Amino acid sequence: MGAEPHETVGDDAPAKARRAAGDRPPIVRVEDLTIGWGDVVLQERLTFDVNEREIFAILGGSGSGKSTLLRFLTGLEPVTKGIVEVQGRRDIDLDAGFPPFGVMFQAGALFGSATVGENVELPLEEWTDLPPDAITAVAKAKLRLVGLDGAYGKFPSELSGGMKKRAAIARALALEPNLVFLDEPSAGLDPITSAELDDLILALNESLGLTFVIVTHELESVFSIVDRAILLDKASKSLIANGPPHELAESDDPRVRDFFDRRPARRDPSARPGTPNPT
Repeated sequence: MGAEPHETVGDDAPAKARRAAGDRPPIVRVEDLTIGWGDVVLQERLTFDVNEREIFAILGGSGSGKSTLLRFLTGLEPVTKGIVEVQGRRDIDLDAGFPPFGVMFQAGALFGSATVGENVELPLEEWTDLPPDAITAVAKAKLRLVGLDGAYGKFPSELSGGMKKRAAIARALALEPNLVFLDEPSAGLDPITSAELDDLILALNESLGLTFVIVTHELESVFSIVDRAILLDKASKSLIANGPPHELAESDDPRVRDFFDRRPARRDPSARPGTPNPT
């Protein structure tokens, strides 16, 4: 079962073409970062870069800190140990100025009492001085960009799960960022809708040159569109792999191979049944 998702990765021409374009400068830089809350530490000494125009994935098992890391990258949690630098800016303060990125939160996080168009307009109203008619025009253009032409006046409750994710991406693109963070974009979607969303992300990356940082557990999506991924390990509280997905799947580290082969964490054979694995 584990080999199936990455057997065809060699045929992934779009991702290979982007990698063949050569290394680009980093748009996100993380150095010796510790994440968690109070005395609870999820990950320690995280160090990695995200390069311009990459589709970059943050992977890891449940509880490894993937979504928490995203909160630190986007300024929702203050950095107290280590460095997070996004487009040359450290210590992002979302209350202090224009955010240098867009964010799609898990499940879309659309406001149910507002129309889809009003949801997309929110960042424009908050951060720009555009007149109302220009804001409306931009919102409609962003919805058209993600395949939701005609959804401007609808409410989120009238949309399918995949359409809600597309609307959330349209909102993330409202301020014309060149960097977008996506938290579990395929969660809760059927395989066909998930593949269609992958196609949208790939198209936006290729046509607009957008950089995407994606938290996900969907390996099929990872092998389809991701250029490079990191893998967070819950037990060691560390980053244990960094590279193209097809290379990570063949890693010498059994923990990395087990993740990509969807195998449970290895247990100490001397441990009694029901005893947590100390590693």
